[in-house]
Amino acid sequence: DICEQLLAAEQNTYHNTLLALRGFCSLHAQDHPRALQDFQRVIEHDSPHPNSCIKALCGRGLIRISGGSNYLTALDYITACQLKLEETIFTIKSYVPWNQRGLLLKVLQEEGQMMLQKKRYPGSSSASFQKKQTGLCTFLTLKSRDAPGVFQLASLLVELDNSDEASRILCADALYQMGRGEEAHKMLSLVLSRNPQRAPVLARLALLQLKRGLVYDGNQLLKRVIRSGDSSCLLPILDIFQDEDRKLLQSHCRWRALAILKGEQEAAAIREAIAHLSFAILAAGGYAEDCLLTRARCYGCLGQMKTAIFDFNAVLKEDPRNVQALSGRGLVHLALRQQKEAVQDLISALKVEAGAVIPAILSLKPEAQGLVTGWLLQHGRATLTELVATKDPPGEETLGDLLTMAKALTKICKAAQHHIFYTDVLMASGEHQEALRHLQEAFGHCPAEDFARARLAVLQLRSRNVAEAAAPLSALARRDEKDLAFLLNFVDTKQQQHLAQAAAQEGKVLMRGHHHEKALGYHSLAVLASRDSPRHLRRRAACLMHLEKHQRALKDMEKVTQGHCCNSPKTRAGDHCCQGFLLLALAQEEAAVQHYMEALQLDEPLALGTITNCPGRASLTKTFHKVAQNNFEKQRYEEAWKITDYGLKIDKSTELQKLKARLKREASSCSIH
Repeated sequence: DICEQLLAAEQNTYHNTLLALRGFCSLHAQDHPRALQDFQRVIEHDSPHPNSCIKALCGRGLIRISGGSNYLTALDYITACQLKLEETIFTIKSYVPWNQRGLLLKVLQEEGQMMLQKKRYPGSSSASFQKKQTGLCTFLTLKSRDAPGVFQLASLLVELDNSDEASRILCADALYQMGRGEEAHKMLSLVLSRNPQRAPVLARLALLQLKRGLVYDGNQLLKRVIRSGDSSCLLPILDIFQDEDRKLLQSHCRWRALAILKGEQEAAAIREAIAHLSFAILAAGGYAEDCLLTRARCYGCLGQMKTAIFDFNAVLKEDPRNVQALSGRGLVHLALRQQKEAVQDLISALKVEAGAVIPAILSLKPEAQGLVTGWLLQHGRATLTELVATKDPPGEETLGDLLTMAKALTKICKAAQHHIFYTDVLMASGEHQEALRHLQEAFGHCPAEDFARARLAVLQLRSRNVAEAAAPLSALARRDEKDLAFLLNFVDTKQQQHLAQAAAQEGKVLMRGHHHEKALGYHSLAVLASRDSPRHLRRRAACLMHLEKHQRALKDMEKVTQGHCCNSPKTRAGDHCCQGFLLLALAQEEAAVQHYMEALQLDEPLALGTITNCPGRASLTKTFHKVAQNNFEKQRYEEAWKITDYGLKIDKSTELQKLKARLKREASSCSIH
């Protein structure tokens, strides 16, 4: 009321002062619109009174806090400080209530920090300043977020609370951006003397010492930051650092980490190196390829595999073809025994630059080298086998990848299987001369190794006798039929037919000479080259029977009987007799009896002749009796009658006749037929 009476008087003495006082009265009375109106009249006056303007700015700043415009609040207080710091301090102490002063100081600290970090821009709020470009309104837009303005704001905060560390740090940051490094150093040293473990202060001092060329002192301060465990304090500080100083910090931390890693590889030293690399990465803005790769390897040494993968992924996100990241991640997957992922990454790396991947694999321990080469070979062999088996023209990219991988394997390890694989890939690519050259270079012109001899035979098949080629291929058949089947994909159909004939003929000769083991290889070659011809399957089964490999022989005969639809009854009867004999040898008597009954039904004279030779009528009749007796005991009378009836065709056994009589008595009340 007093202010209003004085303002209503004719004299305009202290008009702005009275408006400012009335504005604070309205503010304390929670009448913000009226208070803001008075403060605006003072600020926008053509001939402003400094002390009154300071009061109006401080009052308007408080109103803006309640409206959520913290940035504009900071601008008001910076402008007030630029007018007269002492008067601003007096105004806050005199006019701002205690219950609002704490919030005000916190808001000013945060906004000042964000101004230095370049995270506040006045463009979005400048419209409020353009309503009237008179008085202090134009001054408000000058140097609003420059370091000098923040320095004055920080000085105000220090005067208001001399014990507050955050205000002193803000003051030091502003001094640093103003180029007053020595004063910033003194300010930070004062803060550190009160709290020696304050990580944000240590980090700032470390940079200032490095900037002054005091590398040792900088290192010691960085070590203290690392020991504090608060490396995240660098994140807000880096926004304050100038570009050249961030580069200085990045370069120094990277150099320091590499120096540590050149020494002892103890866990503590590696962890310290990781911390320095983390500082370097942060100083680079979150991405520094060489530091990320080095840090990933360090994590791998400490056994922190998933963290290592995270760093490799960060590099690959920016550069998907980065060889070191691909191979590094592949080796981490290797350590985790993640075969699929390891193979995928290592193949991708080999495709980009095999020369950089091979030394990395060679640096592994022998056990790890064996594991990774085994995985690569397994994957490559499976891919190549699938490509060749489909008979479709293989894609250039796939074959190119396989060639790169196969060639790398021969350089990593001189094992025979790697040279064999490389030869196979060359053959699949149609480079037969190159395949022949490499094969002879690796194994000589007369290889002793069966796998190499077989490939040499295939490559030279057009220029040599088919019978000569059959010998090494039959040797491979005895060792690995799957590999032989793969190789035959490179032999045309006509040549395969000639091979089958020559192999079958040689197999017969060897069988007559009782060289059954050697004959087996030739018969296997004939089977594979003829694509499971029944004739060659029967011959191999006979050879296997001589070698007492009844299970394998039975599998061959099962394949034969599956294609019986086109054979004569006589041929089918013979096959069933053979299968029955094999089942007897494997003690599968019920199944054997069924095959013999089938043979008797198809061609009884042939079946009886075969049975007479082997296993003998009397012997087989006992088996029929045993199986029939078993069915009788289980009350399967019809089946028992059938078996007994066929058994009596083989031999008029007394036991079978007695069993038939019992079956008649059991079935006297009904007709078995």
